[in-house]
Amino acid sequence: MKDSVIIVSGGMDSITMLYEYQDRIKLGISFDYGSNHNAREIPFAQLHCERLGIRHITINLDFMHQYFKSSLLEGAEAVPEGNYDEENMKSTVVPFRNGIMLSIAIGIAETHHLKYVMMANHGGDHTIYPDCRPEFVHAMSDAAEAGTYAGVELWASYTDITKADIARHGKQMGIDYAETWSCYKGGEHHCGKCGTCRERREALKEAGIEDKTVYED
Repeated sequence: MKDSVIIVSGGMDSITMLYEYQDRIKLGISFDYGSNHNAREIPFAQLHCERLGIRHITINLDFMHQYFKSSLLEGAEAVPEGNYDEENMKSTVVPFRNGIMLSIAIGIAETHHLKYVMMANHGGDHTIYPDCRPEFVHAMSDAAEAGTYAGVELWASYTDITKADIARHGKQMGIDYAETWSCYKGGEHHCGKCGTCRERREALKEAGIEDKTVYED
């Protein structure tokens, strides 16, 4: 039964969720908020949705680039290098990004008489991203259910697992992660040095997946 929309960025996590729950997904939604990497990610989101016969739309959120402050919105040079547990990585936070995107997706879900909005946050996000943490997900789901006639809920089944766990799911489904984008710098190739590149490398290695990603380093 098609009862869900999914926020699909084109990265490893949301593409894995897209494949895992494809039989339940009616619509895939990407958001272009002017980040360094949107232009590289979103075509992959569209590619995989089309491959699975799932309708895909991209919603423009230009105002975030105009009014919000984050290194993801300031050009590749502004994105720090390092692991997610390092203090400088907090500059990659886009304030309340998931809250804004989820609010729109919840409205679209109710418009289309769908019950769930899927998001692919995971345990590794908790260190620096407040709007990926379990308490946020639960609160946002409660707000969605209370604020819609349909009682829309969030489906965030990766919240308490690691990116390597997600990669293992993908391995079982035969996903080619070379057809996803992770790098926050958004260059021609993955930089190999930013937090998302490092996390990607470690997850693929831990899951025993050949890393076919082209890195600049």
